[in-house]
Amino acid sequence: MTFDNIRNDFPLLSEVCYLDSAATSLSPEPVLEAMLEYEHKYRANAGRGVHRIAQQASQKYRDAHQKVRKFIHAQEGELVFTRNSTEAINTVASGLAWQKGDQVITTLLEHHSNLLPWMRLRNRYGIDLQLLTPARDGTLDPAALEAIITKQTRLVAISQASNVLGNVVPISEFAKICQNYGALLLVDGSQSVPHIPVDVERLGCDFLCFSGHKMLGPTGTGVLYMKTPCLEPLLVGGGSVERVTAEDYTLTDGYERYEAGTPNIAGAIGLARAVDYLNALGMENIQNHEQQITRYIIKNLTGIENVEVFGPGPAGNRIGVISFAVKGLNPHDVAVMLDGEANVMVRSGHHCCMPLMQLLNLTDGTVRASLHCYNTIEDAELLVDTVRKIAGDF
Repeated sequence: MTFDNIRNDFPLLSEVCYLDSAATSLSPEPVLEAMLEYEHKYRANAGRGVHRIAQQASQKYRDAHQKVRKFIHAQEGELVFTRNSTEAINTVASGLAWQKGDQVITTLLEHHSNLLPWMRLRNRYGIDLQLLTPARDGTLDPAALEAIITKQTRLVAISQASNVLGNVVPISEFAKICQNYGALLLVDGSQSVPHIPVDVERLGCDFLCFSGHKMLGPTGTGVLYMKTPCLEPLLVGGGSVERVTAEDYTLTDGYERYEAGTPNIAGAIGLARAVDYLNALGMENIQNHEQQITRYIIKNLTGIENVEVFGPGPAGNRIGVISFAVKGLNPHDVAVMLDGEANVMVRSGHHCCMPLMQLLNLTDGTVRASLHCYNTIEDAELLVDTVRKIAGDF
């Protein structure tokens, strides 16, 4: 399987130039087929029956756990399925026993989903919440963490890659600092896991979360990696217990402990098939492919009068997320023009990162083009040519 022949797996690409994968990626036909096979041939509940199709559904669900676990090099028992990264982060925030005086450190780069849960903890329990400030291009200096972390720091929460500026954060350096102070490290891998090789052991994190819908998988699927299953489950109920009496209950071990209720079985199967698809292409190959297109876009957008590009330059350590603005035009208007004039689909606005936009003094936000494995240089050329026309007309 090569980048030249995969576009047929994404029928929507025959109609549009899709550059909004940081919000939601497209799903290839094999992912949809795997989910439909479940619906047609063995739709039953997982872990709740002894008849043969229930057993088949249960095995496929277990297999999905194994495939996704291996994708990030996690060990047995370290991975839990969630609905998305937001639920995974809230599971961590709700699952630790907090005390007044505990400190959490996060950054102004974060998506609201990795900021609001910690703000709520501050309001509920009086924790000390500290925010690291990035440079204008998104760079985060580990020395900034070293300067404020203390023995009272319970947890550091940080994105591996920015969903606005595209820069990749040196997580392993932050992990060493956290380990020196006994602080837990949560990494939001929503924008990194779909695009670059990620190995949780090399990162040195305690928690990692990501969403299936950004990595060719179905919506409503997510993952929480836990180096040590130390959290109180967010939910309790059917499927998560070993024994129940009229007076008490005993939770089971393994991922089932954290997955009360009927899971998204079709979604898990689809996510596992998405992992197979990404592995067939090779994550290093995907990274290199997207970097080539990203460099082209940044280099050429930067050369257009009245266009400002944000984040690291083309040679920077970054993913295929490119934010820009056209002088004198609201980002939403630019997005509508790109759609109407060239069928180019981009995101516009604050991208669920209002504090970062305030830091950058971008009241209306940015236009954001974001890539995945199915994008081509031709997509990049169409984007650049259309932006050049829009900027020239105004």
